[in-house]
Amino acid sequence: MTTLLGHLDQRAALAAALDSGDLHHAWLLTGSPGIGKATFAAEAAATLVGGGERSADMIARRAHPDVSFLVREVWDKGRPPRVVPLDERGDNDVPARSIRAAQVRILRGQLAVRPTLSPRRVLLVDAADDLEREGANALLKVLEEPPADTIFLLVSHSPGKLLPTVRSRCRVVRFDPLSDDDTAAVLRRRLPDADDVEIDALVRAGEGSPGQALRFAGQGVADLDAALGRIARSGDADNLERAALAQALSPPSARGRYEALLDRAPRLLAAAARRRSGLSLKVALDAQADARDLAALAIGQSLDAEGTVFEMAGIVARLASRA
Repeated sequence: MTTLLGHLDQRAALAAALDSGDLHHAWLLTGSPGIGKATFAAEAAATLVGGGERSADMIARRAHPDVSFLVREVWDKGRPPRVVPLDERGDNDVPARSIRAAQVRILRGQLAVRPTLSPRRVLLVDAADDLEREGANALLKVLEEPPADTIFLLVSHSPGKLLPTVRSRCRVVRFDPLSDDDTAAVLRRRLPDADDVEIDALVRAGEGSPGQALRFAGQGVADLDAALGRIARSGDADNLERAALAQALSPPSARGRYEALLDRAPRLLAAAARRRSGLSLKVALDAQADARDLAALAIGQSLDAEGTVFEMAGIVARLASRA
């Protein structure tokens, strides 16, 4: 049974290609992170190799002999680099910065072998954006002269970053953000203990991306949004709200909530801008740009959390000014 929600047109496109007998050898699955492209690719791989639920289970465990994965390796001090599914990574596992060319070269040898259990092989690349330059060129050579009975599924969050020659070898399938109802359904499946208030807040935070929403699970997003909303409406002239928020998010134990606020504040300001016009719109747009820059600087330069939250809340407070 499928675990994917939404994306009916994309499923139909794959089904039509299979039914026609004219299945393109490379598919580029594009769209925002966290909206289900990798899930679609895994389920497409199960369809392509056949075998029903047994194949789907083997693919989920990365144990199917005819489905190969090209993803960033995980590093841990004292251990060789290895590929580990996201839900099995340990606390010390750190993903490599890119997919190495050596990984592509190894897979090229594997793809030269005939399928073991299935009529075809599948190579799933997640994400193609992570390929280092040499690795992208190595993959291009395979796409230009694909092994027989091999299908390539390339997940991409930023297809503009890919080599144009890689894009030109692929059939592009674009994925849109999920509806609020589908996002909520995914969240309820993944977070069975979450109440409706948290689910609603995470849906807003996700903006059509369950993957993005799940990053903030358990971080009190509803409370953060409420605090930012109060500051935006009142302007917090006495600084009490922003000081309390800064103090609450400054301890190391509040790191998750701090990062959630850095994400939520610019989005709240962008949403406010969409509801405004004239000088009021300019206030919101300027504040949104400043909040976005501060968030990037805070992460990139590890700024002091308490000072950053106080400054960010001050930027949000500008919304109380209509001119």
